[in-house]
Amino acid sequence: MNKSFQPQRRIVLKHIFQYSALGLFTLLSPFAGSLVQTTQALPNAKVINLAYQSSGDLVKSKKAVEPRFQALGVTVNWVGPFAAGPQLIAALNKGEVDIGNVGETPPIFDQAARPGIIPEVVYLTGRTPSDGSNQGIVVKANSPIKKVADLKGKKIAFQVGSNAQYLLAKALKEVGLKVSDIQVVALTPPQARDAFIQNKADAWVGSDPLLAAVEKDIPIRILRNAARINTLGGFYIGRRGFITQNPQLVRVFLEEAQKVGEQAEKNPSDYAKILVDEQKLDPSVAQKVASRRTYKLRRLTPAIIAEQQSVADFYFQERIIPVKIDVKQAILAPLVYKAILPDNIK
Repeated sequence: MNKSFQPQRRIVLKHIFQYSALGLFTLLSPFAGSLVQTTQALPNAKVINLAYQSSGDLVKSKKAVEPRFQALGVTVNWVGPFAAGPQLIAALNKGEVDIGNVGETPPIFDQAARPGIIPEVVYLTGRTPSDGSNQGIVVKANSPIKKVADLKGKKIAFQVGSNAQYLLAKALKEVGLKVSDIQVVALTPPQARDAFIQNKADAWVGSDPLLAAVEKDIPIRILRNAARINTLGGFYIGRRGFITQNPQLVRVFLEEAQKVGEQAEKNPSDYAKILVDEQKLDPSVAQKVASRRTYKLRRLTPAIIAEQQSVADFYFQERIIPVKIDVKQAILAPLVYKAILPDNIK
């Protein structure tokens, strides 16, 4: 046997075992309640690795989960900041992260990059979608580019494999173009912003808080925002092995994250203050960012899963990802969701 294949084979066998265990767990439904309770009472992990992105994380800033985990004898380790979702997922696949928060695109690209392998990245909850005003395709105010169709042949800076790519691809599709019709300048979100400001790119696909800051600092025009395109709002994702072995810890985290979201939705100025203090944003920019984002989590319904599948299908049809994927391979068994989802997430 080819030795280079052996580690891959072990990964596949490991995931098959995990799926088999979940299947057995489901079949033994008369005993499931007591088994979940036992698992919840005895968390396996003594450390939980939580990812955060450079755009900020309200749960981290509020230190919302630390008291609960401390009571369980579990240490919270915040890992980051990650430039964007693709970098976060790469760390998750390496076992460096247990739970993180990303847009709709990174899990799709990750799954497409590993065809035939049960995904280690799994969906935990959805996030309430925004109205799309916090993200847009941007040009300078004096640019000759007046509409999305004018982007043909132009250099556009964005983070490949993120929701910025989905916004761009869908906006181009609306006017009969493809991503292959433009020049991709593949950079992290801060690098893409800088390239745009320095006139190294004709346009930029950006999102808050970077977008709100640029709107204040230089004259720009938004050719198309994400209204009616990025309608999913993103997801909390997790590492399959950690999630299935530590349902109590996942439940605690999600419960506290939802409490933070509920409080922030009632008082977004609280989040704005954190942006000013931690990211040194101008107060007016921070207020705009806070007003344009959403905070609460939502359960994964069949409709949300189907919508995520439609995003994946779009990427395949546009030849942006090389294989057609089944999003449901990254969905856990119903009994696992019963164990990890708190009552305050509807």
